[in-house]
Amino acid sequence: MNFQKQKERVALLSVISNSALVSMKLVVGLMIGSVSIISEAVHSGVDLLASIIALFSVKTSSKPADKDHSFGHGKIENISGTVEALLIFVAAGWIIYEAIQKLSNPEPLDNLGWGIGIMLISTIANIFVSQRLFKIGRETDSIALQADAWHLRTDVYTSAGVMVGLAMMLCGQWFFPHINFYWLDSVAAIAVALLIIKAAYDLTVQSAGDLLDANLPSEEEEWIRGEILKYGKIFHGYHRLRTRKAGHFRFVEFHLKVEPQMTVADSHAITEAISQHIESRYPQTSVTIHVEPCDGNCDDNCREGCLLSEEKRREIQKQINVTPSVGEV
Repeated sequence: MNFQKQKERVALLSVISNSALVSMKLVVGLMIGSVSIISEAVHSGVDLLASIIALFSVKTSSKPADKDHSFGHGKIENISGTVEALLIFVAAGWIIYEAIQKLSNPEPLDNLGWGIGIMLISTIANIFVSQRLFKIGRETDSIALQADAWHLRTDVYTSAGVMVGLAMMLCGQWFFPHINFYWLDSVAAIAVALLIIKAAYDLTVQSAGDLLDANLPSEEEEWIRGEILKYGKIFHGYHRLRTRKAGHFRFVEFHLKVEPQMTVADSHAITEAISQHIESRYPQTSVTIHVEPCDGNCDDNCREGCLLSEEKRREIQKQINVTPSVGEV
């Protein structure tokens, strides 16, 4: 199965799983009157919307470039991740509001066993689905699938937290029937909301960064620099390295300083070799290399990537001075 089919299938799995969990949590939450379970239903509802957006984005982002989108459609995944994060912030605000309202007047809860059971089912289901999303998301470098996975991973922790709170209330009913432990329901809901806000913030930073054409991660840029320098014996330096990412597509461009007398064929062979090595490590990467003749005069832009010794620089400058220019030929 190719990567695109894997992405679509795991995204569809997330939609199906979240649909079932929203229904079950909402029914049980309303049945026993638990604001923490209802907040979890809202959380899963946001996850459902996020998984639908993720499914749409992975179907659309892999469309090839066309005349209207010459750099492809990869940023659709970043847009979907940003939208998902904003939805999480809204859901978290609603949960906190409802929890605070109920905290001021906690009410007894019945049938806590139902609540504990549905939270256990939610925890197990989201562990399985989030692991699949993380696996396929990382293999295919899909920001949309990884965002969806983080949603469900957060739901794992929040569901487990609500389950513990409900279990403590149940134990209180058994062993301390005269003590009111029902405030734990609202506290658990607020804890859920705070975890959701943290996940939303991280997701916003990750998704919006690529929308603003932020550089690739430093470890990726260092690897690219290392690959360029492997060919350092046949060129004089490089400069103006620029990188960015759109969804699972990467873009790398830089200038390469070569011997002035190097043929077009030889310079093309160097750029092809460097491009192929970068693309073998990071598929779906577009590498653009601008070749320049090196005249031995390093400006501020090229000084950092200059590979010339002082002696070699003077030698090239002498050659340039005695070689007729294009206008003189």
